Formats: sequence, structure tokens, C-alpha cells
Amino acid sequence: MKMEKDKSRHRKSLLRSVTVGLRTPIMILLVLFGMVPMLVGTQVVISSARQNQIDSRMSEVQTHCRMLSARMTRARYLAADVTDASLDREIETVADVYNGRIVIVNSGYRIVKDTFHISENRFLVAEEILRCFQGENSSRYHADKNYFAQTFPIYNNAESQDIDGVLLITASTEGILSVFERVGDKVLLLEVLALLLLIVCAALAARVMVNPFWHFQKKLDQVAAGALDTDLTADIYQETRNISRSVEKTIGQLREVDQSRQEFVSNVSHELKTPITSIRVLADSLMSMEEAPVDLYREFMEDISVEIDRESKIIDDLLTLVKMDKSEAILNITQVNVNLLVEQTLKRLRPLADKRHVELIYESIREVTADIDEMKISLAVSNIVENATKYNVEGGWVRVTVDADHKFFYVKVADSGIGIPEEEQGRIFERFYRVDKARSRETGGTGLGLSITRNVVLMHRGAIKLSSQEGEGSVFTLRIPLNYIAQEGERR
Repeated sequence: MKMEKDKSRHRKSLLRSVTVGLRTPIMILLVLFGMVPMLVGTQVVISSARQNQIDSRMSEVQTHCRMLSARMTRARYLAADVTDASLDREIETVADVYNGRIVIVNSGYRIVKDTFHISENRFLVAEEILRCFQGENSSRYHADKNYFAQTFPIYNNAESQDIDGVLLITASTEGILSVFERVGDKVLLLEVLALLLLIVCAALAARVMVNPFWHFQKKLDQVAAGALDTDLTADIYQETRNISRSVEKTIGQLREVDQSRQEFVSNVSHELKTPITSIRVLADSLMSMEEAPVDLYREFMEDISVEIDRESKIIDDLLTLVKMDKSEAILNITQVNVNLLVEQTLKRLRPLADKRHVELIYESIREVTADIDEMKISLAVSNIVENATKYNVEGGWVRVTVDADHKFFYVKVADSGIGIPEEEQGRIFERFYRVDKARSRETGGTGLGLSITRNVVLMHRGAIKLSSQEGEGSVFTLRIPLNYIAQEGERR
């Protein structure tokens, strides 16, 4: 059983590994679209022509036999005691011309004339004969045996409608069919030649149609080799144009990601190096002094401690971002009272606000309970409120509002701070990005807080929005679902 499963998996893997070029299906479709109508049309034409020939032959025989029947009626062929030799010759001639057989049956159902001379004086009681004596002519084509049979009445005299006998003619259609068989053979040869020509034309057409994709692939290979500035424009087809635009957009995003990565590495190096440099300078200064005063020694050690704390905060924030960037990042989802969570977060930040003479205002529109990761949401709110406090004016204010609707809850943080220029608002969630770099370092910021906040909100399937005017303050709004729905395979 296990071997069969292994074989089945092996076959499936082989099928998946087999790929077909676009040129092949295009060729097949072109050949099919060209050959199928031709074959069907040829067969329809031949069949129609064959049937028309058979119908024409039957009509022609019917005309001759009707004239022959009328002449036999006028000559009273069945009532005469003496056989009309000229009429017999005409009957034989008609039978020979149409490669058939004529049988004359009298009113007693006895065969009085047979062009094959094998059934004369015998009785013939057939359905067609009976119907003809009743005044109903019949004409039937037997396709399986390739002949047709027709009956014609022979009247007693020209003025009478009394049927004295029946003329039955059977004529073969093999001659017509043999002609069409020869025609069919020639048509088959022409179809084979047409098929070969069609295959060649389809191959050329498929090559022309696929060429734009090949050229586009070569350009992509150049991009893969590192030539990111390669022109990927391919406007021959609408599809290639759309693909080239999508690829160019993707490459543009990759460039931005690569540039962001380089900036991130540069910023990380700079941010980590700055405290170390400060520590090194302070330490070297102390070591260069032979007898440093205690007060100066204590001051330098306090500065070193501040730089170490700053380094530790940067590392902690980096580790937090790394954990959140992982696809397997875990959320500890529980049902939390959001109002109490925000209130406790503001309580921890109030000493910082008092130190900077900033008033913290908490406003609860309604009680909110939601499924969230308490620690991460607390960190997100703390980062925004802390920034609003640090980048505020003397005697300013920060208002935090909690509200909700039937689907989301909202945390809005408004401040009376310095605001954010419009051209800078699109980048404030980037890592290590600072609007006012000098002031950020003075206040002890790492440039990672808003990036962490954004990641936390996105992990909760939420959104963060900024509204700000320079010199008039900023408003950050967090919108997070009340009920967290984990995706398939997600760890919580």
C-alpha cells in the first residue's frame, strides 16, 4: 500500500515537473481551428453533392419510366396478344442506361417482363406493388444496399384510371458512389497537404505571437542579473503591457524595499554606534585624567549610564520589531477592558507628562471590551502618547479618547504639539525615521516607536490614521476590530 502511494506521488511530481511552452498550445489551437472546419466542410460538401446526384438520378429515372409507362398504356402493352418488339427494346435500353432492372407485373401479380429474364411468369406480391395497384406510387432509396426502387402504374387505356399493371424499376447507385469515392481519395490527399501547410503556418504564426513574450523574458533575465534599470516596456499586446507594468511596479517596490533595507542597516549602525561612541569618549576622558575630582567622575558615570540605557532601549525596540516581523509572531488574545487598559497606560505616563508640564486628558465615550493582546496594545498606545508628550509645547495637552461601534473600537490621541509637516507624514512609520532628528535625540527617542505601533495594529487586523498640521498638533486614530478572528494555521 505504501509503495503504491509512493508511486502515485512520484507520478504526480513528474506531471507537475513537465511544462509545456506557450507555442505548443497555440499551434494546436490554430491547427484545430483551421483543420476541423475544413474537414467538416469537405464532408458536408461531398455528402451533399452525393445526395444531390442520387436525387437527380432518381428524378431522371422517374421521368423516363413515367414516359415509358404512358407509352405502354397507349399501346395496351399488357392487353395485346402480340408483343411490341420496339417497346421491349426501349424497356431493355432504359434498364441498361440506368444499370438497373425493370419488372412488369400484370393485374394478376404475374411478372410478364423482366429485363434480367429470370423471373418471368412468376408471381410478385410486394408492398410497393400492392400500393401501386391502389393508386399510390412509391419511391424508396436503400442506402445500405446502394440502390433505389420506384413503381409506376400502367393503365388500361389513356382515358381510364383502371390500373392494368405495374412497372417496377430498381436502379443501382454504385456508379455514383464509386465516383465520389475516387473524389474522396483525392480530397483526402488534398486535406493531408493542407494539414501539413497549416502546421507550418501555425508554427510560424505561433512563433510570431510568442516572440513578444520571449523578448520580455530576456529583459526579465537582464533584471535578474542586476540590471534593474532595464526598460521593460512591452506594448505589443495588452497582456504584455499589463504584465510589464506590474513587473515594473514590483521592481519599483523592490527598489524601495532595498533602499529602505540599506537605510535601516545604516540607521541601526548609526544608532547603536552613537551611544557607544559617547561612552568611549567619556571613558577615555576619565582615563586621561590622573586625579579626576569625584564630582566630575560621578557626572561622567551618570552620562555613561544614560548612554547605556539608551543603547538598551534601542536594542529592546529592535528585538520587539524582529519578533513582530516574524510570520509566526504570537498574539496572546484575551478579552480585555480597553478603557481600563488605556487608563492604566496613561497613569504610567503621567509623571513624564508632569515633568514636561503637559496635561493628560482621558475621555471615555463608552465602555469597550475587545479581544486583543493586552501587552501589545498597551505598548502601541504608550508609544503614541509618549511621542505626543515629548513633542509638545510647554503647557500643552494630550487628549486620549476611547470609543467603539458595532464592529471596531477606536483610540484617538490628539495633542497640541509641534505637528508634522505634510511632506513628512508618509514616512513617520518607517524605522528610525525622525521628523526632528536633533530634538528626538535630546528627548531620548529611538525612531522605532511608531513603527512598532503600526505593526501591533496590523497584527490585530486594524488600521492607524494620522491627521496633522505643522504648528497645530497631531491626531493619531487607532481602529481595531472588537473580535479577533485568527486565520487558518495562525498561532495565538
